[in-house]
Amino acid sequence: MTSTETCPICDEHMRGWRYQYTPWVEPRVTRCACYHARRARERLAHAGIPAKYQAATFESFQAYNHSLVEARRITKFWADSYPEIPRRAGDTAGRGLVLTGPAGIGKTHLVAVLLKQVMTQAGCSGLFYTTKDLLRLIRGSYNAETKTTEAQVLDPVLTCDLLVLDDLGEERVTEWVAETMNTIVNTRYNTCRPIICTTNYADVDDPDEINGLLWRIGFRMQSRLHEMCEFVDLEGASYRDLPPNGTVADLRRLEKHTRKASPVRAQHRRPPTPHDGKADLKWSGGKGGNQ
Repeated sequence: MTSTETCPICDEHMRGWRYQYTPWVEPRVTRCACYHARRARERLAHAGIPAKYQAATFESFQAYNHSLVEARRITKFWADSYPEIPRRAGDTAGRGLVLTGPAGIGKTHLVAVLLKQVMTQAGCSGLFYTTKDLLRLIRGSYNAETKTTEAQVLDPVLTCDLLVLDDLGEERVTEWVAETMNTIVNTRYNTCRPIICTTNYADVDDPDEINGLLWRIGFRMQSRLHEMCEFVDLEGASYRDLPPNGTVADLRRLEKHTRKASPVRAQHRRPPTPHDGKADLKWSGGKGGNQ
């Protein structure tokens, strides 16, 4: 509903309030459905979802191999089941997702659609950030010339119902970056608020592998994410390499070349262990593609 439209229930004079009158009962005023719909649109507009994905859907995601089909199924199941999966009985933290895979494969598409659906259907609060942009905003709050404080940036990130962090591990590794990211992840873990992440780095155990997630974010954060998230590995070609008017057949041909060029992802995928919570997740969404 735009600012020029009126609600047929409460009309513009009530400004989102509905007058309910029942004979022999004291009249009462309640919030109209148009008010809640307007608030939901406002929250979505300020969630930070990239314009490129505003019209994206699960159906528009091209899943041309098994890992992409599974990734779409798991993310859609998560969105459809919110908040039961993130806060199921007996869970010690919000159950989130980490989507791993090469750049341009569609990870951002899936998590953006997930966030849109959850915010729209559940009426909850949510934020979408690329990791670099979030850290840049936090750094900017230390500048005396800016009017934004660290708390103004961090508080919504720590307290929103659902946080999406895109391109995890892209920021240059420093002690400050590690401490800041650990604060965000640990705070959300302790308050049982789920987190959804994407990363271009393979989830491997080798700490010396510079193309691995462990090297990029450190053991503490990797361990915590395994405790509170389901890891889902996507494989395939980058949509950015697809020629004009390219087809699914072109993507499959590109995928073969991608696999040959990615020995880290093909040979050193991290197996599940009893310590990282992946050996027995006990949720009906299934195991991730990297199991």
